[in-house]
Amino acid sequence: TPLYAPIAGTVRSVEVEPGPLGYGGLVMLEHTPPGCPPFLTLWGHMAHEALSRLKAGDKLEAGDLVGYMGGDHENGGWIPHLHLQVVTDTQLRTCEVIGVGEPAYREAWADLFPNASALAGIPPETYSQQGMPKAQIIARRKELLLPNLSISYTDPIKFVRGDGVWLIDNFGRAYLDCFNNVCHLGHSHPDVVEALTRQAALLNTNTRYLHDNIVEYAERLTGTLPEGLCVASFGCSGSEANSLMLRMARNFTGSDQAIVLDWAYHGTTQELIDLSPYKYKRKAGKGRAAHVYEAVVPDSYYAPEQWPVEAHGKRFAESVAEQLDAMRKAGKRPGFFIAESIPSVAGQVFLPEHYLEEVYAMVRAEGGLCLADEVQVGFGRVGSHWWAFETQGVVPDAVSMGKPIGNGHPMSAVVTTREVADAFNNGMEYFNTFAGNPVSCAVGLAVLNAIERDQLKENALSVGHYLLEGLRELQQQFDVIGDVRGLGLFLGIVLVTDRKSKAPATALARKVADGARERGVLIGTEGPHDNVLKMRPSMIFSQSNADFLLEVLKDSFIAALK
Repeated sequence: TPLYAPIAGTVRSVEVEPGPLGYGGLVMLEHTPPGCPPFLTLWGHMAHEALSRLKAGDKLEAGDLVGYMGGDHENGGWIPHLHLQVVTDTQLRTCEVIGVGEPAYREAWADLFPNASALAGIPPETYSQQGMPKAQIIARRKELLLPNLSISYTDPIKFVRGDGVWLIDNFGRAYLDCFNNVCHLGHSHPDVVEALTRQAALLNTNTRYLHDNIVEYAERLTGTLPEGLCVASFGCSGSEANSLMLRMARNFTGSDQAIVLDWAYHGTTQELIDLSPYKYKRKAGKGRAAHVYEAVVPDSYYAPEQWPVEAHGKRFAESVAEQLDAMRKAGKRPGFFIAESIPSVAGQVFLPEHYLEEVYAMVRAEGGLCLADEVQVGFGRVGSHWWAFETQGVVPDAVSMGKPIGNGHPMSAVVTTREVADAFNNGMEYFNTFAGNPVSCAVGLAVLNAIERDQLKENALSVGHYLLEGLRELQQQFDVIGDVRGLGLFLGIVLVTDRKSKAPATALARKVADGARERGVLIGTEGPHDNVLKMRPSMIFSQSNADFLLEVLKDSFIAALK
């Protein structure tokens, strides 16, 4: 990592400190800014390259290259980092500067060695240890919040700042965020922050009053969808969107009979838990409800070997045909078929070619509607299209959207056909206090503008393709990688104990995910056996970010397999 002088200075000394716990390359600069007493800065753990290009007396201007962080082979065996220290006693030599001090003498040390964070441009929340320590937060959560509110990792992380693809903890350590797909444009995107604050300072009210934003946003949003999907309604969460979509479907068909995919997840309300095998099959779940019919999740990796690959879509669709037949025999008819366009908690499952074509045709022939849950995978994440269902060559009767729609702002949407929308206009008003408010619509517009202006859909496709190639190279190196799957920036790695039996390697997946976290990368695990590594980085993810992810994954596999 290159390191640059924040202000002008003169090189006082350049040295190497040998030994296993030394500082590696050391550079001391003297600074004499106007209106400020002179002071020194010490730069430790530098790459030795700095020694050959700098000498005492050299002048550096603000922004000039000082050197590079040293690797562990040359910085004393430390994890690569910079030791930056401000020194107010300009008579001290490098060897006389104390790099670590006792907490009891903090005030005295602070006079001699002031906090360097401000000089380095580091936000105060990442070094001042503001707020409660982690142990206190955990204790207070247990006291004040629902006990079944989970926390990630055995050693939880306290994050205090988000910046693009990075999440920064309370010690100032940055983690590459490859998991939180809500931050579609990256954390704290300036366009979104500006749109939100500008509109919030101007007006925020409900949809019973007129404002421009909701009309402009509905027009822009529906413009990204295939012809026919032209009427929008808004909510505050993916669960709200899915609940509204179910109301529309039940109203239109007159039936609540539902077909879902095994291990699907559609939201947190009871009616959505009833449609989510991921919930109702697990601990405390009440099992499948009578109005729910469950089809096999169409995961080609687990398809019978005798099935030709080109027939996977048709063969997996037979499971839906069986559910329709069971309904028919029971004297029932389908209200709707609902599926994530890429089943996520089922293990990042990419539907086989023609699967939805087959399923949609069967369901519609029986009078049911076809609903696409795009809460996780929409808004260009797949790279090739705006919406993941488009990769299947189908047009659903309604589409739900959430998570990335507001880049962290709580909002969601349902877009449906004129026919379904008109039928829903049955005399009962639909009103949601916060849905479609001016602030949310301004945020939604900012997200769409950024995706289009910065060509983030195209970036997702190219960087995603680069990542897939890198993951397949890892697959050649590690037999535990049974399958690599992905499109755009929605990716998964299936871990197995044996490629022939395809037995899930659950414990290994957890080890690899924990190892990645230790190395500064956040990923997750999914699937019925929690053996699929799940990656959903933000749309601004770069090739260099991808290289770092691949490097960390490789190191984590090596460590986990020892």
